[in-house]
Amino acid sequence: MSVTSAGYARARRWDVPRRGARGAGLRCYRDPVRRRRARRSGAAPALPQGERADRARDGGCTAAVPRLAVDLRIVTKADLTKRPDEVASMFDTVAPAYDLVNGLLSVGNDRLWRIATTRAVNPAPGERILDIAAGTGTSSASLARSGAQVVAADFSPGMIAVGRRRQAGNDRIEFVQADAMDLPFEDESFDAVTISFGLRNVAEPRTALAEFLRVLKPGGRVVICEFSTPPIAPLAAAYDFYLSTVMPAVVRLASSNNPAYDYLGDSIRAWPAQRVVAAWLRAAGFERVAYRDLTAGIVALHRGVKPIAATR
Repeated sequence: MSVTSAGYARARRWDVPRRGARGAGLRCYRDPVRRRRARRSGAAPALPQGERADRARDGGCTAAVPRLAVDLRIVTKADLTKRPDEVASMFDTVAPAYDLVNGLLSVGNDRLWRIATTRAVNPAPGERILDIAAGTGTSSASLARSGAQVVAADFSPGMIAVGRRRQAGNDRIEFVQADAMDLPFEDESFDAVTISFGLRNVAEPRTALAEFLRVLKPGGRVVICEFSTPPIAPLAAAYDFYLSTVMPAVVRLASSNNPAYDYLGDSIRAWPAQRVVAAWLRAAGFERVAYRDLTAGIVALHRGVKPIAATR
């Protein structure tokens, strides 16, 4: 499937990671001394705060997935332990200006990423689609235009309230407050599940993926749109500069909750590379797993299909 749009670079093909490929599902250490020690001991040393551990293409990998943590205990900013109450509170505070700030920070690319995600989901009239971390319902509205019935689920009451106001009158969208790790839906009740820029905010992403599989009908598809790791080193460095320097300056002008967007940069840096997320999908039980980079790898689309003969 090709995704093109005015001003939008041609999307790369879907990449299908090889099973058992080196680095799939692994965390890596750039310091060669720490890599050698990890290989000898079979254990992963603790990561210093802020070190990126998502370079699955590096040679010295260990199977451990240590959790990064920072000591930030304010309700306007969740930390990387992603306590549910802190995450929900943080998004409540940014809900009113959420879409505006996203458009500014992405330089308008959020609309193009939404188009690509909707096309990857490929919604059909009459289908029942679960849009997780739906926020204000912008992505849900895009999915509903096909004639599908969309359940817009979000953990933040503030986001749900804004979404209900903005999508009032759209009878194809139902808003539900829900936890991605414990979805309040019956088994095999959706034709498709999608989540955009939300899996990164879940405390246990692999638990959420298992829930996605559970609520999907056999043959149902999952599509995940998430910030990612640009594969080209100079671009990755430029993107890191944007996250640490440019984005905070923009946020100071556009948002009343600067700490929430500090968390955004922190969580993007801590998020694993594309192949790791693909490995998680496969481990959860999805088939036909693939990913595709958008905007030179700043964002990645991931997809998978629930096996026809899947049983819990």
